[in-house]
Amino acid sequence: MQAILDSLTALVNGGNQVTWGGIGGYWWLGILIAALLPAGIFFTVRTGVVQIRAFGHMLKVMARSFRKESDDSVSSFEAFATSAAARVGTGNIAGVAVAITSGGPGAVFWMWMVALVGMATSLIENTLAQTFKERGEVAGTFRGGPAYYIDKGLGKKWKWLSIVFSIFLVICFGFFFNAVQANAMAEAIQAAWGFNPLLVGGAIAVLAASIVFGGIQSIGRFAGIVVPIMALCYITVALAIVVMNIGRLPEIFGIILGNAFGAQEMGAGAFGAVVASGIKRGLFSNEAGMGSSPNVGAAADVKHPVVQGYVQMASVFLDTMMICTATAAIILLSNVELGGMVEGVTLTQAALASEVGAWGNSFIATALLFFAFTSIIANYYYAETNIFYLWHTRTSIFCYRVLYIFFILFGSWVAFTGSSSNFQLLWNMADMSMGFMATANLLAILLLSGTAIKVFSDYENQRRRGIEEPVFDAREHNIPGVEVDVWTPAAGARLKR
Repeated sequence: MQAILDSLTALVNGGNQVTWGGIGGYWWLGILIAALLPAGIFFTVRTGVVQIRAFGHMLKVMARSFRKESDDSVSSFEAFATSAAARVGTGNIAGVAVAITSGGPGAVFWMWMVALVGMATSLIENTLAQTFKERGEVAGTFRGGPAYYIDKGLGKKWKWLSIVFSIFLVICFGFFFNAVQANAMAEAIQAAWGFNPLLVGGAIAVLAASIVFGGIQSIGRFAGIVVPIMALCYITVALAIVVMNIGRLPEIFGIILGNAFGAQEMGAGAFGAVVASGIKRGLFSNEAGMGSSPNVGAAADVKHPVVQGYVQMASVFLDTMMICTATAAIILLSNVELGGMVEGVTLTQAALASEVGAWGNSFIATALLFFAFTSIIANYYYAETNIFYLWHTRTSIFCYRVLYIFFILFGSWVAFTGSSSNFQLLWNMADMSMGFMATANLLAILLLSGTAIKVFSDYENQRRRGIEEPVFDAREHNIPGVEVDVWTPAAGARLKR
């Protein structure tokens, strides 16, 4: 078994060197490090800094997102909650701790930067997912995502890219990410209450199967209830920690900013570690540009593609600017030593316990239980959508479900072994698969940016004409690959324009 793990480690490290580590040891030449922030800046400029300029409008769109277009459809809020369920997980608790221990407090700043520009990237990719979506197998439902907008928007000559993306998404979200989430849950529950990680893994697998096999409507309803409650509780506790240590906030911000630009580091290598760690963990957490959220963003039944773009943009803000910042505040305001033997979720537990007492362990374990579990069920739908795109058969879905359960158990087994090398391997596998799928998606959305901006401009033009809720009519636009019947509004809706 160890020989297999050693071989897997070597393969995974090679993949990460290409996507994250750079060429010849130069961190800034890693594909995603070199492309992620510039792409986000490009989309920020093309949309007129939409994440700041239209922040208030984003909140208005969110307020309307609870409304359903039909009883059988998935509401905009349910799609938001499902994507938030995937985003708000291990990355917000364990991932922030990993970023701080491996890159220093300055990594938090780069997580913020990834999220800020990532809000524009998320708007673009989800707008594309909605634009090129197709009707689902059940009446009132839709399917879509990067594989679909690559295939439909770029044409048959780019079919290979949609296949590559789908394969890596299935590996990433269907397998590795679920192993990471299950591992963090098993470790946290073992540390808080002493339960055997293997038993925890079995319970997770059974509960997840009972929800996800009910389809996107079942997942959306579950996420729509759990996500708002768990996020509010976690942020409330973090705010309490901040209030308790309000006098130290200037010091903490000084440490973050100083470390972010290498003022407290020696050499470019250390600075590179800060940036790379912040970007990796930021992308793992908020998923902007990765191509994951568009898979569920396309499922929403909305009047205009950009509506879901705004909603998913809000999901990035919630994930990083609020929940990841909450975790960073808990860790940095505590007296726990950074860089010691404590890592991952146990660092966050120790930090909170040092501030509020022993119940902090149980609180983090409970929060992670909900955060990671909702991620596991949302991840299932992401991968299922791409399995459906690749094969369209019940046999393929059945095989995927078997492997989905296996990797949940695998993550729990890693927690059971207590091996730090196996723990690192899990994170590295998640990083590698995330890196390749994100690279494919970034290439696609850059190539399709003209289409996305055309649809975005249609939405903006209608707003300038005083239309509060713009309606998209595909017949008014010459966009190859768009299914016109999906975007042909009723006569009443057209008259309102």
